[in-house]
Amino acid sequence: MSNPFAEPAAPNDRPPDNSQPGWLLVGILAGLLVVALLLWAVALGKLRSLESLPAKLNYANAGLANALAENQKDHDQIAALQTQVADLQKEKEMAGQMAKGLEDEMRSDLESKDVTISKLQGKLTVNILDRVMFNSGEAILQPEGETVMRKIAAILALHPGIKIHVIGHTDNVPIRRGFVSNWELSTARALAAVHFLTEKAGVDPRRVGAVGYGEYRPIADNATAEGRAKNRRIAITILPDELAGADTGPTAKPATSVATPSPIDLAPVATAPGLK
Repeated sequence: MSNPFAEPAAPNDRPPDNSQPGWLLVGILAGLLVVALLLWAVALGKLRSLESLPAKLNYANAGLANALAENQKDHDQIAALQTQVADLQKEKEMAGQMAKGLEDEMRSDLESKDVTISKLQGKLTVNILDRVMFNSGEAILQPEGETVMRKIAAILALHPGIKIHVIGHTDNVPIRRGFVSNWELSTARALAAVHFLTEKAGVDPRRVGAVGYGEYRPIADNATAEGRAKNRRIAITILPDELAGADTGPTAKPATSVATPSPIDLAPVATAPGLK
């Protein structure tokens, strides 16, 4: 039986709330859109990077090619320098052999009690006592001196690259006649030898020079007769390459000069009378 005092139930006239699932779906879609946009942006950046990659690769290849070219150039330069060094070494060895051969020739053909061969600091010199070449106080080449000059000319003919200086020396006894001083006498004697070599022995004048040192390059003590005899000499000096090529050319003429002594070369002038 129903309760007459109970209130009747109110009818449920509101529709069910279905709005929450719709908003959730919108949020999910919005999130997916954001993710899609981010992925698209990342993909677009990578695509742009890929588009610039060929240019970067070409630049890198060009740099590598340049580096390889420079490296090859360095190798070529090193190889060229090594070849040059080897060639110079061969030339040096050949020059040494030629110099040794020339020295042997001179010793064999020229050396005697009046003609000596010396070698100092690589410079080869033939020293000829004046009594072989000239009469006392004169600058006229004697027959025995002509014979020595012809032997020297024959050796020079076998070595066309050689140049020489003919150098006159005296002792320190003042000259009494014919010449102003020992300088003039020494230079005149050197020139007499040069004229014979070039005019009668067939030596090219461009290969020969004349120098006079007078009394100022002694090799012995002028205080003794023996020393003075050694100092009166003609020296034939083989010029080193660096001097042989100086101030020369196709039309160069033979050099003639009178040397000026330095103070350290000066020797006391003897008062003893005598002739050269």
